Amino acid sequence: MKRLITAFLALWVMAACEPAPDSTDLTPIDSVTMEEVIDELTEMHGEAHAERIRRGVTQCASLWRNDDGSSEDFKNFCLQSFIGDEEELDMVFDRLAHYFEHLYGYTNRIILELNRQLHEDRGPVHRIDQMFGAYSPGAHIQGDLYDNKIAFTIALNFPQYTLDEKNERGADWTAQEWGHARLGDYFTARVPSRLNQEYGRISSDVGLYISEYNIYAGRLRNEEGESLFPEGMKLLAHWNIRDEIRSNYGQPDGIEKKEMLYQVMLNIINQDIPKQVINNDAYTWNPYTNEVWKDGEPIDAEPEGERRYAHLLNVFNGLRSMDPYYPHLDTYIKRSFEGGMEIPQEEVEALFREYADSPLLRETADLIRERLGRDLRPYDLWYDGFKGRAGISEEELDEITRRRYPDADALNRDLPRMLRQLGHTPEMADYIAERIEVDAARGSGHAWRSSMHGKPSHLRTRIGADGMDYKGYNIAIHEFGHNVEQTISTRFVDNYFINGIPNTAFTEALAFMYQRRDLEFLGITQEDPMQEHLEVLDVFWDNYEMMGVSLVDMTVWKWLYENPEATPGDLKEATIRIAKEVWNEYYADVFGVEDIPLLAIYSHMIQSPLYLSNYPYGRLIMFQLEDYIRDKDFAEEELRIFSIGQLTPKHWMDEAVGAQISNVPMFEAVEKALAAFK
Repeated sequence: MKRLITAFLALWVMAACEPAPDSTDLTPIDSVTMEEVIDELTEMHGEAHAERIRRGVTQCASLWRNDDGSSEDFKNFCLQSFIGDEEELDMVFDRLAHYFEHLYGYTNRIILELNRQLHEDRGPVHRIDQMFGAYSPGAHIQGDLYDNKIAFTIALNFPQYTLDEKNERGADWTAQEWGHARLGDYFTARVPSRLNQEYGRISSDVGLYISEYNIYAGRLRNEEGESLFPEGMKLLAHWNIRDEIRSNYGQPDGIEKKEMLYQVMLNIINQDIPKQVINNDAYTWNPYTNEVWKDGEPIDAEPEGERRYAHLLNVFNGLRSMDPYYPHLDTYIKRSFEGGMEIPQEEVEALFREYADSPLLRETADLIRERLGRDLRPYDLWYDGFKGRAGISEEELDEITRRRYPDADALNRDLPRMLRQLGHTPEMADYIAERIEVDAARGSGHAWRSSMHGKPSHLRTRIGADGMDYKGYNIAIHEFGHNVEQTISTRFVDNYFINGIPNTAFTEALAFMYQRRDLEFLGITQEDPMQEHLEVLDVFWDNYEMMGVSLVDMTVWKWLYENPEATPGDLKEATIRIAKEVWNEYYADVFGVEDIPLLAIYSHMIQSPLYLSNYPYGRLIMFQLEDYIRDKDFAEEELRIFSIGQLTPKHWMDEAVGAQISNVPMFEAVEKALAAFK
């Protein structure tokens, strides 16, 4: 999985400065003044620059404030600062690329270092660690750039294009012209630094809450007082709990274990979970009755209450406070989809609902029911039986990975071999691997982008005292895919301003492609002749789950905007209701039971606002990429595709595979896979 480090950085990359404008703080640059400036500049530089002049002057005017000067000052600034000479404009563009790469690259590095104690497994977290983790060193950067008029110089000479304009015109743009357009996205809003600093604190608090939300599985008890899990097993919610459910398919006592973990999830969602048992192995707990014991004696436990939803509400309020400073993307929902994903929310939701309503899912559920020999239970959302794992149990895989990767350095040393196995030359494998560092994560893991040529990206995953278990390894391979994308899309693009990919769904696509090859990297081969069909069904079923949690995530945010004065209790009630409604619409007929809130379990909903949609989108993209490169060289195509740069999704897909994102390719493959089992 990918934690939204890029989106976190974007909050200050796209942010602004003090003081916050009120109704008297903005200096309206009237249309007469704007037209005078546009006419004079056009007369000075010629009709060839007329469109850029109009765009630039209009964008500057929308950002101008009282503190920036009078209308006359605005006019003089534009007349003096517009660059009409193409060679000079190219020179300025190149220098801006150098300045911004180092400015934001080193700020990114500072944030990484200030958060190491929180993100990495480096011992207890002290209050001072939280204070530094909450500090936002980039909060004032863009405010300073407005104050010294750098921001206005860029907005004037490299104005913004709307998403529709990028999609309409971008096919004919050179990489340099795309760079101009992406530079035009830098200065479109002015958010007060105090709001960014406050959101940094909120983000740090919720990040720590999620990263330490561990359940000690060995301390769980069933109705007979028995423990089903090894003593010392620590599962991070929701990721490790979900993965433990997956690992128990086909295992002795697997059903009872899954039922117990499912009950734990329900307690977390409903906030009935006793707060004493969270990240604490001093207590034993029966998740069915909510009885808690310490040293064998029953205690009066206190439920967590509404803390989970209080964190989500804090995130919402922190982001909503920035809305007035985005004239065209005036909700976080719009900023996430139209601004971040560059796909309208309505389009994303329609694609997901089409998928979740597919009759093919009902046929796949019938196959799963047949393979299990029983009716489906809600936790069969995470059915793992389509993964062969070459007949090797999770325990055996744990032994293999722990032996091979006793610490982070062992994985770091093995990265070049994996890249060579994918077909990269020894030189390229070393080049990419040398720009990745592996760290032991406090949470489930993430990939941290480098954002500049001179610094590595970071791969974080959980590594136990006895080495990396299979779950940690599987996550590590996913994050490795992110790091490879980050390296290629930073170092092999044409210019700094198009470094990266269209949105995080595209980096998820490569991460999923790597994750699918985790056994191959261990030297374990799959010999099942039906394996290709099984893999299709595995992706298809996984995406079914992710479509549902994404729909819940989006609907909760819509509800928040409709109910901005909600309390944590209100939000808790609404989230559970929405999760049940989505379940009843798309899952109840498959699983044979209604009013299940399980789709609200994902920690991303709390920690990474509106990030979840990137996962199902990423799987759809992954599927199309895998299909495209099937008869091609993986390494060559990986380098070509992920060096395309940060175009819009429409143009990136055209260049990468010659087709747009759609459910149809997956549906067609699933039809073939299901037919093979009849």
